[in-house]
Amino acid sequence: MPGTRIVVFGDVIDDIVVVPSGPIRPDTDTPSSIRNSPGGSAANAASWLGSAGAQVDFVGLVGEGDVERHSLALEAHGVTPHLSAHPTLPTGAIVVLVDGQSRSMLTERGANVELGPDDVSDALLERAAFVHFSGYSVFASRDTDAFRRLIERSATRGVGVSVDPGSAGFLVDFGPEHFLDVIAGASVLFPNLDEGRVLTGMHDPDDIVTALSERFEVVALTLGETGALVAVRGGERLYAKAHSVEIVDPTGAGDAFSAGFLASWVRDHDSTTAASAGAALSARAVSSTGGRPTR
Repeated sequence: MPGTRIVVFGDVIDDIVVVPSGPIRPDTDTPSSIRNSPGGSAANAASWLGSAGAQVDFVGLVGEGDVERHSLALEAHGVTPHLSAHPTLPTGAIVVLVDGQSRSMLTERGANVELGPDDVSDALLERAAFVHFSGYSVFASRDTDAFRRLIERSATRGVGVSVDPGSAGFLVDFGPEHFLDVIAGASVLFPNLDEGRVLTGMHDPDDIVTALSERFEVVALTLGETGALVAVRGGERLYAKAHSVEIVDPTGAGDAFSAGFLASWVRDHDSTTAASAGAALSARAVSSTGGRPTR
């Protein structure tokens, strides 16, 4: 029988979030709000899961000397960290330039490139209900077969697998059909609209969800300010309206939605409740700077 915990593995990042006061002026200063915070799509999702009351194990790789700092940051949100240190590579880092609801990201993956699905131990899977990872781990992998092995190891234990594609641009570079092949057997997919369009070649959200539902038991397509469209194979399709809040920084909104949905889904297996929980957590995420909970 599967356990009750959610295992997340993937990126740990040091985020440098920059919110300029206006258009960036070349070759001179632009007054800005600049904040340093721990981030990374997978680590953010784990933190939001912990804040939603889920029991979470996080597996990641950071630079030497950063294990304690990032472990404490995860523990602050109720996450049990399983971090290792790379002897030569630094912790990953991203400069996030925020312009309203748009973001531009300058990325160094650092030690994250050496983390893989085989780093998720059988012992962690024995206690898990779900494993969650993002496309960022897939795109950088030197051994995509390891993801197939993880999905197979999970399936033999009755453990579900959820995936957030992570990046429409990287999906194009990697190849959408290749990506879908690598994650075949996953049960839940959390694409945003741009990622859904890349994965299916379709434009309309209903068509996207219909196509992806042929491959995944649950598809939760996030639509930004308008909410999310959720489909469960063999069940009804539903629309979850986004909460009306002031958007301070959209960083981490997708991770928060995935976390809220997944934490609720593991408890109740009810798509309506899960979609509502995802929308609520996403609203919290966009209401503050950075990709993790602030309260």
